[in-house]
Amino acid sequence: MSAEASKPVPSDRGQHLLRVLIQRYIRDGQPVGSRTLAKDAGLDLSPATIRNVMSDLEDLGLVSAPHTSAGRIPTSKGYRLFVDTLVRYRQPDDREIRKIQAQIRGESGNPEGFVGAISNMLSEFTSMAGLVTVPRAPRVTLRQIEFLPLSENRVLVILVVNDREVQNRILHTDRNFTASELQEAQNFINENYAGVILEQVRSRLLEDLDSTRDSMNQTMHQIISVAQSAMDGATDLNNKYVVAGETKLMDFAELSDVGTLRRLFDAFSRKRLILDLLDRSINANGVQVFIGEESGFRIFDGCSVITAPYHMGDNTIGVLGVIGPTRMAYDRVVPIVDVTARLLESALNQST
Repeated sequence: MSAEASKPVPSDRGQHLLRVLIQRYIRDGQPVGSRTLAKDAGLDLSPATIRNVMSDLEDLGLVSAPHTSAGRIPTSKGYRLFVDTLVRYRQPDDREIRKIQAQIRGESGNPEGFVGAISNMLSEFTSMAGLVTVPRAPRVTLRQIEFLPLSENRVLVILVVNDREVQNRILHTDRNFTASELQEAQNFINENYAGVILEQVRSRLLEDLDSTRDSMNQTMHQIISVAQSAMDGATDLNNKYVVAGETKLMDFAELSDVGTLRRLFDAFSRKRLILDLLDRSINANGVQVFIGEESGFRIFDGCSVITAPYHMGDNTIGVLGVIGPTRMAYDRVVPIVDVTARLLESALNQST
């Protein structure tokens, strides 16, 4: 998980009552009173004793009492303790596992296709928004670069990377370059850097620009700087994800007001924000659970994000997960995300 349980922890009795309170709140979405808790907890405790325990949990920041009710609701800190130490996870049943496997097999030859199928499936199984990044290439290698002059101080940069992936970029420059000037620069780059991993091309270009500043003519220097700018964004091959089921979040009362929904849908449309969130899990060991403000983005303060990386061999090539309200069934959602990632890994590794 993404954070450790807070210290100090409550007593065994306090932990039991917190678990029961959270389970009831997840189910009903209403503050839980002492009488309800006494009935659900299965302990021979008076409502007064339970109120005292609730007061202790509140002092620890694990529950809070809305001013409109005498009942308590869990805080993000309470959910964190629940997720890390108290929840009893329920693994998907055989029928669900077979369905996951069938979805993955059905799109095995189409990376973006199975990403869409898996994000839809995660949304269907959890009734929340499903997110999956398109598998990233473990190594992005420059095969060829080509420059074409355009009007108004623009240059078309054609990048061929890996075996056949092509990216076109239009870059704005400080001056017009002739076709022959651009040809000379592309020949230099192709002769010296073809077959080199893109990250190394970028770093070597920077070094070479410094070391040849005196000997290389100004035009070549400027064009290679343009090429460096083009390659700064070439890893956008890895910056793709598919989201499904955003509208399912409208079914949760705590997320259903127009302002909250507008902010959430805006977040889903902002590629960089979602990718930054998913990238925090790319090197994680297993499932990560970001509760409320733990995501680092205020727009998700009322949400929890469950993610898991998936691998091909020793390389982490993507992340999948779900976004929903903090009041979610963690006991079911966390294992679904975990199992889906592992089944996807198995299919990817069998196909190589």
